[in-house]
Amino acid sequence: MRYFERTENALIWKNRGETLMVSPWGEDSFRVRSVPIGEIADDRFALLEAEETACDIEISDMKASIRNGRIRAEITVDNWHRYAHITFMDADGRILLEETEPQNALALRCRLFEPQLGGDYALTVTFKAQDEHIYGMGQYQEETIDWKMCTLELAHRNSQASVPFYVSDRGYGFLWHNPSVGEVSFAKNRTTWKARATRQMDYWICAGETPARISYLYAKATGFAPEMPEYGLGFWQSKLRYFNQEQLLEVAREYKRRGLPIDVIVCDFFHWPRMGDYRFDERFFPDPDKMVAELKEMGIELMVSVWPQISLNSENYQEMNQQGLLVRAEYGEQIGMRFVEDSMFFDATNPAARKYVWEKVKKNYYDKGIRIFWLDEAEPEWGTYDFGNYRYYMGSNLRVGNLYPQYFARCFWDGMKESGLEKPVNLLRCAWAGSQRYGALVWSGDIICCWEDFRKQLCAGIGMGYAGIPWWTTDIGGFHFGNIYDEGFRELLVRWFEWGTYCPVMRIHGDRQPKKDVFYPDGRMSLDTGNGNEVWSFGDEVYEILKKYLFRREELRPYVRKVMENTHRTGAPVMRGMYWECPDDPVCREIRDQYFFGDRYLVAPVMEPGKRKRNVYIPGEKWQNIENAEVIEGPEWITADAPLDVIPVFMRIEEK
Repeated sequence: MRYFERTENALIWKNRGETLMVSPWGEDSFRVRSVPIGEIADDRFALLEAEETACDIEISDMKASIRNGRIRAEITVDNWHRYAHITFMDADGRILLEETEPQNALALRCRLFEPQLGGDYALTVTFKAQDEHIYGMGQYQEETIDWKMCTLELAHRNSQASVPFYVSDRGYGFLWHNPSVGEVSFAKNRTTWKARATRQMDYWICAGETPARISYLYAKATGFAPEMPEYGLGFWQSKLRYFNQEQLLEVAREYKRRGLPIDVIVCDFFHWPRMGDYRFDERFFPDPDKMVAELKEMGIELMVSVWPQISLNSENYQEMNQQGLLVRAEYGEQIGMRFVEDSMFFDATNPAARKYVWEKVKKNYYDKGIRIFWLDEAEPEWGTYDFGNYRYYMGSNLRVGNLYPQYFARCFWDGMKESGLEKPVNLLRCAWAGSQRYGALVWSGDIICCWEDFRKQLCAGIGMGYAGIPWWTTDIGGFHFGNIYDEGFRELLVRWFEWGTYCPVMRIHGDRQPKKDVFYPDGRMSLDTGNGNEVWSFGDEVYEILKKYLFRREELRPYVRKVMENTHRTGAPVMRGMYWECPDDPVCREIRDQYFFGDRYLVAPVMEPGKRKRNVYIPGEKWQNIENAEVIEGPEWITADAPLDVIPVFMRIEEK
C-alpha cells in the first residue's frame, strides 16, 4: 500500500481521505497543512510567497522524511491505525517538536477534525510536551513572559492581541497559521491547539540556533516591519480628549513656548459629528486645514483617531449597509457595539469596504495633510464578545475573525501607499500575524492606572517583540481612573514615563480625572473630556522629572533610529527579552521585569510603589550605570539605587 508521494518540492501522506502536506517555506522552515477530505488550499493569512529552497525527500513504505536546510521532518505511519504523525528535528538530529501518537487502543488523533454544519470543522492539533520555555504569542494581560504551563485564548479583546507565533528555547519558532477563534494550552502532558471553525490545518515551523535567527526567519516568512518615520522616534502627546481645535493647538503651542521636544499630538475620538462620518465636526473643528498647517509649522504631526464603527445614524450608514460593506450579525439586531451610539463595524475583510472607508478618510483627513491615523477598536471590540454571532465577507467570525486587525491596518496601508506616502505607520489597538508588514504600531489597550497593570505592560511589550510585532507602545500612566491630584498616581505616572522613554514609541495618553464636561453650541451635553495630561499637569516636582526624560528621549534619537533601522532589516525586536539577547545564560530565561532596549541598553524599571532601590541582573560583559558611571562586570545580581527621578539603565561597554 502506498501512503507517501512527493511533488516537485513537497512530501505528501494520504490515507482514508486525509491529505497531509509538508512543504519547504523559506530557509530552514516548513509549512504543514492537512485537510480531512479534498484539496490542500494555499490561504495566505499571514505567510508570504516563500523563496525556493532545495530539499531532500526520502520515502519508504511506513516512513518518509524531508529536509530543508537545518530542519528535518519525519512522518511515521503506525502499524495498527495506519495513522501518521510528524517529528521535527534540527540539523543535529535533536527533536524540536513532535506530534502525539495514536497510543494503540486509545486511537487518539493528533489532527482531529470534527465536522460542523455548513462545511467547517472544529480542529484540535496536539504535540508531545517538551521541556522548554515559550515566548511570544502576542499581548496578554498577565505578569508572565513564559507561556509554558499556561492556556491562552486565541481571540482578540480590548488590550488582548492574539498573535500565535512563539519562540522556543529548544531552537525553533512556531506559527499557528489559522485565524480562527480558539485556544492553545502548553500543558505538562501535551501542547494542544484548538480552532473553533476552520477548513484545514495550517502551521509553519522553523529551526534557528538563536532567537535572533528565528525572528529573522519569521520576518522573512510574514513580512518585515516598514521603516519607522522620523516622528516615531520622539515624544507623542495625547489625552482623552482634545475636544476642539483651539484646545489642541494651545497645548502644542505651550510645548513650544516651554522649549519641550514633541513630535506628534493626537486628536482622539468623537471629533466627528457621528461615528462613521469620517470627518471633523465643524462645530468644534471649524478649520482643520489651518490647524494642520499651524502644527506642521511647529514641526508637529497630527494623528487622528479613526474608528471602524458606523453609527446607525451616520451619514454613511445607509449606503454602506445597502452595499454590504458592514459586518453582519447572524442573529438579533444588526448592532456590534453600544457606546455613545449604536453601531456596526465596517467589514475590513471586504476589499470594497476598505476602498470605501479609505476614500472618505483621504478626502476628509489625508488630503488636509494628516499622515498618521489612530486605528482604535481594531479587535474589533464586540459589545459582549459573542464571537459566534458575526459574519465577514471572508467567512464566519469563528473561522477568520482574528484577521480583522490585520485587514484594518491594511486598509490604511494600501490607501496611504497608493496616495504616495513612503513610510506609513499607524497606531492600532490590536494585531495578528503579518500585521507588522502593514505598518501596525500596536498599543496595549485601555488598561487601568495601577501598579499591577504597569507590570503587565512590560510583559506584553516583550511578548509582542518575540511574536514579531516590534512597533509597540503603551498609555504612559495607564488609561482608566488616574486622578492628576493624587500623589499615588503621580508616582505611578513618573515611573511609567521613565519606562516609556525606553519603549519603541514614547506616548502619553489617558482618561485623567476629575473629568470635565463638554457641551454643544446648543447646550446639549457632548462626550466629556478628561483632565490635563500634559507634562506640566501633575505639579512642579513631577514636571521637572518628566522634562528630564523628554530630553533624554531626544538625546537617544540617533540610537533609536539605528535600532529601528536594524529592526526593519532583520526582524529583531526593539524591546528584547533577556533570553532573546542572552540565550546562553540560563538565568535570563526566567526574568520578566527587565529587558534590553536594542542591543546597547539594559533597562530595569521600578514597578512597585515607594521603591527607591531594585535588584537587577547584570549579564556577562561590562556595563556602565548611565546615572553614576559605575562600571559593573557580569554576570552578577546587584542592588541599584532608584530615587524617584531615576530608572536603572545600564549601557553595554563595547570592547575596543
